Parts: sequence; structure tokens; C-alpha cells
Amino acid sequence: MEQADEPTGVGRSHNGKQSDRVYIFDTTLRDGEQSPGISLNVQEKLEIAHQLARLGADIIEAGFPITSPGDSEAVEAIAQQVEGPVICGLARTSAQDIDAAWSAIKYSERPRIHTFIATSDIHIERKLQTTRDDVLGQARAAVAHAKQYCDDVEFSPEDGSRSDVDFMSEVVSAAIEEGATTINIPDTVGYTMPHEYGEIFRQLYELVPELRDVVVSVHCHDDLGLAVANSFAGLLAGARQVECAVNGIGERAGNASLEEIVMLLRTRRSSVGLDTGINTMEIARTSRLVSRLTGYPVQPNKAIVGRNAFAHEAGIHQDGVLKERTTYEIMDAKTIGLQTNQLVLGKHSGRHALRNALEDLGVRVDGQALNTAFKRCKEIADKKKNVTALDLEAIVSDEIREQAEAYNLASFEVHDSSGSPPVAKVRVTSPEGETVSGEGTGDGAVDALRQAINAATGKAGVLKEYHVAAVTPDTDALGEVSVLVELDGRLASGQGVSTDTLEASARAYLRALSNALAGVTTWGGDPEIAEPADAGGE
Repeated sequence: MEQADEPTGVGRSHNGKQSDRVYIFDTTLRDGEQSPGISLNVQEKLEIAHQLARLGADIIEAGFPITSPGDSEAVEAIAQQVEGPVICGLARTSAQDIDAAWSAIKYSERPRIHTFIATSDIHIERKLQTTRDDVLGQARAAVAHAKQYCDDVEFSPEDGSRSDVDFMSEVVSAAIEEGATTINIPDTVGYTMPHEYGEIFRQLYELVPELRDVVVSVHCHDDLGLAVANSFAGLLAGARQVECAVNGIGERAGNASLEEIVMLLRTRRSSVGLDTGINTMEIARTSRLVSRLTGYPVQPNKAIVGRNAFAHEAGIHQDGVLKERTTYEIMDAKTIGLQTNQLVLGKHSGRHALRNALEDLGVRVDGQALNTAFKRCKEIADKKKNVTALDLEAIVSDEIREQAEAYNLASFEVHDSSGSPPVAKVRVTSPEGETVSGEGTGDGAVDALRQAINAATGKAGVLKEYHVAAVTPDTDALGEVSVLVELDGRLASGQGVSTDTLEASARAYLRALSNALAGVTTWGGDPEIAEPADAGGE
């Protein structure tokens, strides 16, 4: 990963010259995880954070510690175990929030506290139900309080793009005066347009000259499909940090897509003179991991990482690419890590070969974890002959999801024919370690499995979404199933991988039930916390 100077000012490096380095602030684990139905456990968040470090993210916003003990635990684990990036925790302006954020991130070698408060009149009057003077005072106090804990403090005026620029400049100036080292101007609701966003920065630089002594950041949402365009406009206006998420996941329509902004700057570097320290060879792998663990599939025509991004269907395009790739491809697929699906293991491969293959993927396992992974790979290799790199990624991700305190599939059977409704029987291991059984019937085999699992667990889960995909294009490919389940008003996702799609479906459904019961769930907005009226995010 490219190493660069620490950011010391907007568009400035240590030698005072204009900087061409853009810092990537990844919020996949905070804003991204607030997407409806995403439910990541601590181990899954750790795995994503380690991959983000391999990708070369400069800052990882690991979570919002005050929201729940689980989120605080995950942020703390990331701060303790992930090396390289700055580890950031989000906090509102209350001392309780800031204390919780510091308690979780203090173990990092490079901790950052990110505090925010809304500055738009609609948020001040309707959500916060307070005054501009109070907001100004809270911002000042919050930054000062955070500064007592660590030098690296970021401040965001939430809903900045709809704020009165004169008032927002007062708040930003106060934050800098109290020691904020990064100022982020969010387009919280994805309302602004590129020329408007750029004009906001132009005015802020005039009103707050001290902005040139700190890092200025952009955080844009995609409600009008302009998150990347607006982020780019902010960079052209002088910002040097982009807040973004892998695959563009996030609140509502999502955040600016990390892979899109990175490849925009890399591909057009000669024109715009800006670049990041991202190792682009890790982009495809990071995208697959986040999609697999969150259960959010990547749309086929998604820029950079969609499966059609480098596909050519039209004959005239195919002819041109065969003659010269650059006739229709402005990027080489290899630069983002889209390589051939090489053979990794066969049924006769040993533990040493598996360990080496996992290390090539950036995963280090030993002891019992290696034995478990080896057993799973052997079982799959017996069914599909060879295990490829993509298979291994799916298997490792699936093993990460296994939790002793959750419901797990022990065995299942399904009887189905054209003349009668399907019947499913399951044996399930409960969180207490007991084996329970259930039987059910339904409109199809998957529905019958759902009914059988509900009978075994005594839970009335409702399947809201169901997606199945092949990990590789082979006829013996692993099936990867993602589900969204509603239980007692909660939405939670679950994923499962197997050569048998029904087995993968049962695994996915059980994991979604377990996540819902554990309260690891998203409500389609910011988490419910101590003071819901004051909750938010940029």
C-alpha cells in the first residue's frame, strides 16, 4: 500500500505545496451497515475491516459505539486488531456519546473521534427542536471534549448542503478553533447538485480562511444518483478526503461508491491531477466480501464491480475489443483484481496447501480454525471436484458466520414431487446446544424448509426477500443464498453457502433468525438509541 504524509491541510502537504493525495474515509461499517436488513456480527465486521486495511483505506469509520453494546464491542475489536488505517468512531455532540466513542477506539494506534450536529434550519427546528445558538455551543463543546482524548478529531455539520452557509461557517470556525483537524461537509439527504456543492466550498473558504489549515472532507448520499459526481465536485473545489462505502451501500439510496471514486481518480489522473493510496488490485475481492457478508448483491451493471462491467455483448464491441482492448475498455479488469478463477485445491490437497491458499487471500488461520476450514473444503471438494479461489472466499465467509450462540443446521431432508406439496424435516442446534426438530410444508421446497425451521425453533419468521446466485459459472458451482427475514417487526439478513441450494437456503434462514433474535438488525434508519429525537448521521 502506498504510504503518504498525514493530512495537514486542505490541498496541502507538509512542504506546503498543493497536494494531489486524496484520503479515503471508508464508512462501510458505519453508514453502510445502517442499510435496512444488514446484520453483521463482530467477526464479520473484523473480517471486512482487515480487508479494508489490505485495500489501503486511510480511515475506517468502524461504527457508532453509543448505539449498542454490540457495536461498541465491534469497534473496540477493530481498534485492537486492525493495523494501518486510522480507526474512527462516530459520536453525537453529547459527552456520553464522545466518551463511548473514545472507550471503543482508544486501543487503536491511530484513533479518531468523529462528532456531528445538524446545522440546517429544518433539522435544528424539527429534529433537534433547539436554536442555532445552542447548536453552535454544542459543536464547540463537543470538539473540545473529544480533543481531551485524542488529537485527531473530525467535525461534521449534518445536512450541510441544505444549511445556511453563513451560519454553517460560524459552526465550522468554532470547531476548528477548538481543535478539529478534519471538517466534513455532508450532503446528508443527497439533494445537492455538483455545481451547487462546489459553490458551498468556495463560499466556506472565503468565510473561514482557517479551513486551509485542516483537512476538508466530502460525504455524499446517492438519492438523486449524484453521490460520486458531488464528491468529485468537492475534490475539485479543494477537499482532500472522500467519505464513501464499498459497493455504495448506506442509508436509503446509499453513499458514494468507494470503487467508483477511486477508479475515477486513477483512470483520469492525468486530467485531474488527483489520486488515492488504494491498492486497486483488492477492489474486486473487497466488493465480493462486503456483498457476501451483508447479503446485498451487486447489480450486474454496477460500475467497476458489476459482473457486466467488463462484458461485451454487441458484436461490434466484441470485434473491437478482440482487435484492441482499449477500443471499448477504458480500464483493464486486472487492475481491480478481476483475474481468472484459478484452481486452488483438489480433493487430495492437504492442510498446508489450504493454509497457503488462504494466505494468498489475506486470511491467516491455524489450529482448530484451520481444521474446521479444511474439513469444509474437503466436503465441498468431494462434491465439486475442485475448489477455486472464488469458492474458497465463499467458504471462509460462510465459516465466519457460524456462531455457537446461534441456531445452526444439523440436518435436513425435503420430499418434493409434482403431484403433492413438498414436505421438509429439519434438525436444528439451538443456542443452548440442544437439538430440536421440526416438520413443515409449503408452496415450494424453500417455503417448506422455512415452515419446518419455524416449527423447530418456535419462531414465526417471515421470508421477505430471497436471492440465490452461483459463486462460479461452473455446472457444479457453489450456491450462495441471501435472505431477508422479518421477526417480531425486526428485519435481519442471513447468508448460506453450499453445493446444495436447499442446504444453503436453510443455513441462510437460520442465520437471519439468529441475527433478528440477537437484535443485530437495522431499522431502515439510524439505530434506536437513548435519545431518538437527537439521533442522526451524515
